[in-house]
This record gives sequence, C-alpha cells and structure tokens, in this order.
Amino acid sequence: MTNEGMEGGPFYEDFRVGMQLKGRVGRTVTDADNIWFTLITNNSNQIHFNSDYARKYFPGEPFSGRMVVNGFFTLATVVGLLVEYTSMNGFMLGLDELRFFKPVFSGDTIYAECEVVEARESKSRPEMGIIKILTRGYNQNREKLVEFYRSFMVRKRNEKWSGRNQATQ
Repeated sequence: MTNEGMEGGPFYEDFRVGMQLKGRVGRTVTDADNIWFTLITNNSNQIHFNSDYARKYFPGEPFSGRMVVNGFFTLATVVGLLVEYTSMNGFMLGLDELRFFKPVFSGDTIYAECEVVEARESKSRPEMGIIKILTRGYNQNREKLVEFYRSFMVRKRNEKWSGRNQATQ
C-alpha cells in the first residue's frame, strides 16, 4: 500500500499488518541543528558541539575529526519524517530494540520508512487502536542509520479521546 490518500493522517482502520510506508521527503542535517539540539537537551558530550575536541580526540574513521550528530536528533528526525503517515491522529507509547548502525554528520540527509507489524484494538480505550511499526532511517547513500520498533495509540475514524479508562490494556 502507498501513502496516497493519507493527507490528514491515518486512523486505526487504515492500518494493515505488512503495510509499508515511506517518508515523502528527506531532511538534511546542519551543524546548527546538531549543536542546538544537543545543548538544549543538556547533553554535555563535546563530540556533538566542539569541533576542536572532535578533531583532537576522534581523528580516525568513521569520525575523521568531525562532530557527530546527536543520536536522539537522528531518532527524532526519523520518527518525525513518518508522523503524517503513522501517528498524526494519536500519540507514541514506546520504542523497543533501538539500534544505531552508522553515525550521522552535518550535511547528511536522513530518510525514513516503516512497516506495520501489529495492529490491534485497545482493550482499555475502545475509541483507539494500538499500532506497532518497524522503523528504519537511512542516509543519502541508502545506508541504514537506525532501526527500532515504535508503538503508538491512534484514534478510530470519527472517534475522539474519551478520557475514561475502560479496562486494562
């Protein structure tokens, strides 16, 4: 199945196990993105914001003295590239089996795709469903950067959050 017809975001009924979705656009990362994200999240690892430090202490491959993009920025970007096709009508429940395969550097472009691996109705929230997707992020050379499972709760069509917990999920 393609992404077509999902402009307003999908509802629970739109998901099928095996469905594959691909982000429509990529996102090129800049030094400013990386430094801003790293410092605003209070990450004090200088490899993300101090080019002198990176040159002195990480001269070998794969870093070659370059600052590395914060892994959480990479993760957030991959998730964000897929939101309009996945959780636009819901919210994230969790991540599992997160693995990073290659570092990201300024100038790299991130792309994202996913496959629906589970879709079930919520037992505690009858107006919602729970979706689990296997998500992958790639760079401009189609090298895998990150892979993880993401679970999210999504509204059923013509429903809204009731705020009442009906039972145990």
